Amino acid sequence: MRLPTLGGELARIDEAAATRLLHDAMDAGVNYVDTAWSYHEGQSEPFVGRALRGGRRDRVRLATKLPVWLVESERDWERLLDAQLERLATDRIDFYLLHGVARNRWGFVRQLGGLSALERARADGRVRHVGFSFQHGSLEEFKEIVDGYDWDLCQVPLNFVDGEHQVGVEGLRHASARGVGVVVVEPLRGGALANPPPVVQEVWAGSDRNWSPAGWALRWAWANTGVVSVLSGMRSDAHLRENVRAAAAAGPLDARDLERIEEVRRTYRCRRRVPCTSCGGCQVCSRQIPVPDLLSLYNDAMFDSKAAAAAEYRDAFLGSARGADECVACKVCEPMCPRGIPIPDTLREAHAYLTSS
Repeated sequence: MRLPTLGGELARIDEAAATRLLHDAMDAGVNYVDTAWSYHEGQSEPFVGRALRGGRRDRVRLATKLPVWLVESERDWERLLDAQLERLATDRIDFYLLHGVARNRWGFVRQLGGLSALERARADGRVRHVGFSFQHGSLEEFKEIVDGYDWDLCQVPLNFVDGEHQVGVEGLRHASARGVGVVVVEPLRGGALANPPPVVQEVWAGSDRNWSPAGWALRWAWANTGVVSVLSGMRSDAHLRENVRAAAAAGPLDARDLERIEEVRRTYRCRRRVPCTSCGGCQVCSRQIPVPDLLSLYNDAMFDSKAAAAAEYRDAFLGSARGADECVACKVCEPMCPRGIPIPDTLREAHAYLTSS
């Protein structure tokens, strides 16, 4: 979902750099490759298919997700799977997940024969394992889905700051108790935990561990019982090297480590106003409002210097019709937010705070 791109445009994957990065990851031992129909505006699956040619396909467990929102009839389950197999240049998908099944989508999947379609695909070998990804919903909805089918795995957002948010650690335990493997996504909150503000960096520095902030977050995710894999979007060789180092040393955390993480968690949660991970899911605004940038700036103002954040807001956003006050509250973006943030209301708050004296 976060491959190197050209010109900052999601659909323009830097194919040479991304291919090199993926191959280097595989050579370093990475064996789980996760993509989806919608990633990089539809270009991720075709890229992965090209990058895994030449014998590399058999070296990885390939995971992708069926775009449930595109299903209009029972025939679409087969049509989309066949299209994804073609895009990925493969005859089977190792882990096939229903993408974002929460709220009304779970009922839709059952009513329109989605589970039967998964069973057929698993029976004929086009799919080896089935699962679902879950981001937009409550813990109760998650438990209902886990209990509603014989899943092999599920993919959920989880990090040490938001361990009690949405699915959280309780949902992880529920899935694990039922034999459903958990793949963690967003362990770094969209990269935010890898680049902490100074006040958080000072807390990390108080430990005698020589771990980076990203290393701490990844180790916390791996240390949870029931987690079978941790996903981390990597755009550079530096990200890859750091993640591989953390993976190689992953294991149980001792009491001092857990105390340090809890101190950092308290620091984040006391100061951070908006649980935004800058994932980009909300970037469907017809007015081109840079929502993740604005919410990030709002959080920065809460963390560090309001004066500096207000000055940046004034200079970089207000002067170019990109301010939070440009939002017309159409709410098209809200269903796309995995954190359930009331985006128009929050943008109004951010504008008021960043323009107040």
